[in-house]
Amino acid sequence: MRPSAERDLWDICGPRGVIANPTSLLPYESDGLAMLHVKPELVVLPRNTRQASDVMRLLHREGVPVVGRGAGTGLSGGATPVEGGVVVSTARMRDVLEVNAEDRYARVQAGVVNVDLSGACARHGLFYAPDPSSQMACTIGGNVAENSGGPHCFKYGATTQHVLGLVIVGHDGEVIDLSEPKVDPLGYDLVGLFVGSEGTFGLATEVTVRLTPRPEVVEVLLGVFASLDGACDSVTDVIAERLDPSALEILDRLTIEAVEDSVFAAGYPKDAGAVLLMETEGSEVEVAANVRAIRAILEKHGALSVRTARDEAERKKLWAGRKGAFGAMGRVAPDLYVADAVVPRTKLRELVRRTVEIASERDLRLATVFHAGDGNLHPNICYDRRDADEVKRVLEAGHEILKTCIEAGGSLTGEHGVGLEKLEEMELLFAPEDLATMCVVRDVWDPDRRMNPGKLIPLRACREVRTLPPPAEPA
Repeated sequence: MRPSAERDLWDICGPRGVIANPTSLLPYESDGLAMLHVKPELVVLPRNTRQASDVMRLLHREGVPVVGRGAGTGLSGGATPVEGGVVVSTARMRDVLEVNAEDRYARVQAGVVNVDLSGACARHGLFYAPDPSSQMACTIGGNVAENSGGPHCFKYGATTQHVLGLVIVGHDGEVIDLSEPKVDPLGYDLVGLFVGSEGTFGLATEVTVRLTPRPEVVEVLLGVFASLDGACDSVTDVIAERLDPSALEILDRLTIEAVEDSVFAAGYPKDAGAVLLMETEGSEVEVAANVRAIRAILEKHGALSVRTARDEAERKKLWAGRKGAFGAMGRVAPDLYVADAVVPRTKLRELVRRTVEIASERDLRLATVFHAGDGNLHPNICYDRRDADEVKRVLEAGHEILKTCIEAGGSLTGEHGVGLEKLEEMELLFAPEDLATMCVVRDVWDPDRRMNPGKLIPLRACREVRTLPPPAEPA
């Protein structure tokens, strides 16, 4: 980038809005997939949509690749910079612009932290339902880019079900305002198309989200099992009985040990083979009936014990242990590869077993913690990225796990996105014609392909679309 262009960025965003110092750029080399890292040329932090538009217009003029970034908590390499690229971060866009309790929606800037949004509307008896495990740090804009999930998405759905509108800054700085909530929008669902596009279409700067009333009663249960088998089978039966819990989460022994040895200690028994953390909500009568029915199912499948949280403090503690599990794994190894695949719930038991075998065959340590209700597996491989051979085995295991899940009728990602991590596996799930269509759509939003290049869609597929002959003229 020309030195004069860098000075222009300082003029647009001010002294706190540009990071150029090589040492200060280090935290932006990667997201949570730390094995892949590239230092960006610059990091730019606009404060609002106007500044973001000016920044994007300048970068378009310079022909510079752009990588959008929220909090950098993503786990698929979606926010990993590219050579010669500029990271545009929404981290300074932290204003809650409006909370409309009557119509149950909020407008926020993209850098608002997920948990802070629920805090902003708590006094109205409302909350924002999608709750990624990183919700204490991740931002709404990043959640939109990845279509993030979370434990309670079993009942409430992922991010896309809760986004009503967006303000988007396009590749050339154009501001596209899709922020007006409408009951029955006309034309293409551009908001739905944008959510989950992983930064390849543009930069979301403002988001209008649906808010949900807090339930009357909430009960959290902890089922303790000797093995993962009983926990997996319990999940299948609970759902088959239509008991409608709001969350079903499983943690295996290694994960339990790591959590209980960390600041996230929740009171999970360290000698358990697995625990099943469940939540049910509704009226007092409804919750009481669900708890009785769930307890009976867990006991039928060999639960060693089933207990309910005594009070709100214990409920929070049990959930803090689950949501802190990824961080706690730092006690096992310096690095963690978090796989993310969705499988049919009726195949949970066999596929969880197979992931353990895949890791064991390569002499790797595996910790399993996952959104069991959604069939969203997170086999976590503990490793040391300084060991090149171990990294190679980790990548082999990750590929084999994803391939196995696809062959079982599953999907590549439940909430972490494709990013750089799953590019190769996209061709296992999608036919060339499917990938070609994705490339055509991407080109409508970003014809120069400067927005997060090399992510989401295999580069080969997009090159093939560019070289296709033009359609024949009608006779």
